Amino acid sequence: MNLLEIKNLKKSFGDLEVLKDISMSVNEGEVVSILGPSGSGKSTFLRCISMLETIDGGSMTYCGQTAVSEKDGKPVYVSKAELNEIKHSFGLVFQNFNLFPHYTVLKNITDAPIHVLKRNKEEVMKEAEVLLKKMGLSDKGDFYPYQLSGGQQQRVAIARALAMKPKMIFFDEPTSALDPELTAEILKVLKELAAEKMTMVIVTHEIDFARSVSSHVVFMDGGMIIEQGKPKDVIDNPSNERTKAFLKKLEQ
Repeated sequence: MNLLEIKNLKKSFGDLEVLKDISMSVNEGEVVSILGPSGSGKSTFLRCISMLETIDGGSMTYCGQTAVSEKDGKPVYVSKAELNEIKHSFGLVFQNFNLFPHYTVLKNITDAPIHVLKRNKEEVMKEAEVLLKKMGLSDKGDFYPYQLSGGQQQRVAIARALAMKPKMIFFDEPTSALDPELTAEILKVLKELAAEKMTMVIVTHEIDFARSVSSHVVFMDGGMIIEQGKPKDVIDNPSNERTKAFLKKLEQ
């Protein structure tokens, strides 16, 4: 089943065209890694598909529900109520965790399912404990974010996203704020989620991870998709000169 369909997405900031005609789709159970140099538009693309930014052109469909269609060359968003419903289909994990500092770990995870989804509190609490165990944080429920390492905070952020039971999760460079040891910790969690067939779109610089876990790799540069396909094609055997140059630089 197709969970995400992006067609001809465009985004500018003033005169600067940041995304130029991006089209891609994500199917259920896929792990899509988005690679590319800094300034290539990867994070802006993620902000557009997670609706933190509005788009200037193109269409976006989530789990069969159209969020934005194009009319006379201009994007038309559906109603606020429909958008809110569509937003429940995906979770989002940022590079700098974005946890509520004044909430405990447990409250960070349970707050939205209880207050936004209006779910049963006891049920949500039980599920949160299972998620904490899965993240190796069983004993950290009463801690506050500042009492945790960066890797632990990022695992809480992942648990918080999972608590909403999304169909897919978007990750914006989830390891870029972490040192190598903590990075390995987060990549392990992502590998476990991939093994469970969680649909994920991950902006990342971790080439080995993208090679081993992704079902699909997208290489972006200059606000465009330069190359996309299976990891063995895009990473191990790129056909485009820009992709080759980028990967060669990373290997140095």
